[in-house]
Amino acid sequence: MATWDDVGRVASVLPDTEERRPREWAVHGRSFVWERPLRRRDLDELGDLAPDAAPLAFYVAHEGEKLALVGDEPGTFFTTTHFAGYPIVLARLDLVAVPELEELVEDAWLARAPKRLAQSFLDATE
Repeated sequence: MATWDDVGRVASVLPDTEERRPREWAVHGRSFVWERPLRRRDLDELGDLAPDAAPLAFYVAHEGEKLALVGDEPGTFFTTTHFAGYPIVLARLDLVAVPELEELVEDAWLARAPKRLAQSFLDATE
């Protein structure tokens, strides 16, 4: 299963990415993956479903993708009312396989990168 070292390894090789703080990566100043400790309100809302460790937060392309991830794997992917209306998903990192993490991080980067940079990256990886 994936670790924070895996997140850093995957995120750091994406173009124009910087680690803004420990466990928070951004492209052109826009965060795309980060550690998101749960707040008291989140813990109250999630109850027994709250993970023990701080989850990975990441952007997706749109709300439909968010709903699909949460609906397909609710034990791994989840959200809270704090993120209602935002294309952000929370994940239990200890339940995410490394190949899936690589895809999630790259997709999060694509969702936040400037369009020209994202297109250039896609063209280079085809």
